[in-house]
Amino acid sequence: MTDATLSTVRNAARLLKAFLSREESLGVSELARRLGLGKSNVHRLLTTLVAEGLVEQDPRSGGYRLGIVMFELGEAVKVHLDLHAAAGPVLAHLREQTGESSQVGVLDGDEVVYVDRLESAHSLRLFTETGRRVPAHCTSSGKVLLAHAEEAAREAFLARPLDRLTAHTVVDPAVLRDELATVRARGWAEAINEREIGVASLAAPIRDLHGDVVAAVSIGAPVARFGAVPRRRFARALVEAGEAVSRRLGWNPELATRAREA
Repeated sequence: MTDATLSTVRNAARLLKAFLSREESLGVSELARRLGLGKSNVHRLLTTLVAEGLVEQDPRSGGYRLGIVMFELGEAVKVHLDLHAAAGPVLAHLREQTGESSQVGVLDGDEVVYVDRLESAHSLRLFTETGRRVPAHCTSSGKVLLAHAEEAAREAFLARPLDRLTAHTVVDPAVLRDELATVRARGWAEAINEREIGVASLAAPIRDLHGDVVAAVSIGAPVARFGAVPRRRFARALVEAGEAVSRRLGWNPELATRAREA
């Protein structure tokens, strides 16, 4: 990235921060004065930001104000902050129950991003740093999130080519579609040797106060520690952990059940 590009990005960030003053709107001249930039430069920045929905122009005054996308970004930040606070104690308990690394992941496009993680105490463990991105179709968290995504988004995902990372990776859309239906029905997902040979994971959904699945809680470990019996025990622990985080986010399963029965 060139110095000129970095300067433009920095100025765009400074321009957006100028709206923290909370005036109803700001004109080009006032923004140029506050930023110490030329009006033509500010106008070019505003034109780009308007095109991206980050800023909008008031049709009456001609001034500019933050756009709806900035509100959406703020809401996304709030969700992640709330999620971190809600998940922390539950992740610690889950790690104690299972002895395995526990994490929370969210869906971003075709990938899962791990936003919170506690490492296993085992000497043989997986190393997946917070912030890492992994393909959604071959991870248990990704399967949970895809299973509960809107149907149109899920079908759009399945219509794209799926990368085969190992011989066990599910790349047939029909097979994956059936597996996602199973995930919705039983309440948890698994991925064994699908992203990496020797690696296994299980995941369950986390819901917000509206009942929408906004994240997945999962554990990951070497396959050798994921036999049939511990897998069933881990699955129960994960479902309970997902429900515990969901309650801390305001979800009420009793109200959700009544709504379905009404």
